[in-house]
Amino acid sequence: GTAALIWNEIIREKVTNFIMNQSKEQRILNFVLQNAVRGDPCSVVDTIDKYCSQKEWAMNVGNEKGLILDKTVEEANPSVALELGTYCGYSAVRISRLLKAGARLLTVEFNPEFAAIAKQMIEFAGVQDKVKLLEGPSQEIIPQLKKKYEVDTLDFVFLDHWKDRYTPDTILLQECNLLRKGSVLLADNIIFPGAPDFLKYVRNSPHFQCTNYPSHLEYMQVEDAMEKAVFLG
Repeated sequence: GTAALIWNEIIREKVTNFIMNQSKEQRILNFVLQNAVRGDPCSVVDTIDKYCSQKEWAMNVGNEKGLILDKTVEEANPSVALELGTYCGYSAVRISRLLKAGARLLTVEFNPEFAAIAKQMIEFAGVQDKVKLLEGPSQEIIPQLKKKYEVDTLDFVFLDHWKDRYTPDTILLQECNLLRKGSVLLADNIIFPGAPDFLKYVRNSPHFQCTNYPSHLEYMQVEDAMEKAVFLG
């Protein structure tokens, strides 16, 4: 798994970027703009999956774990959802297509280049009315959610950013009183590349009830899993 990632993420990507004079993320966006149906979020998701499984690997949640994400969102039926780690906007589009009328998703991205790509992806999918993209570090944005973004509590949180931020950001969500009894956290990549500190924290905490969903790393046959942690108050 590590060798395949090094090949896809570092060697192959750098060579292609140099030859084509654009980033992989820009190539993903271009493929969507040329091949997906504007205003159709399912078409956008399917087109990204097609590109990343057939042409260039990318760190979206992917189609297999995407079904776990879908099921969790549908069960939580959130009015206010938070995503940490927007990347190209794949999961923001995937989540927002399932939101009920009047519900909203706040998605946080640290990398300005990724944020610019995601903004275009979200608009092309036609879900910009449901999604608000917040640019900056999660540890700065989370404490602003109540006052600046009028969030009372979060019904659903998807953690898919830096793995070493999973635990401190979960603690920060608790400290800022952003979780209510029944709030659902779903964390991606808990086996590969792994988030052992997060698993230890939520599984040993009396405030969370955890469920593990074994799966595979996006677009690969590498073992991975997602962890659902329901806040008990």
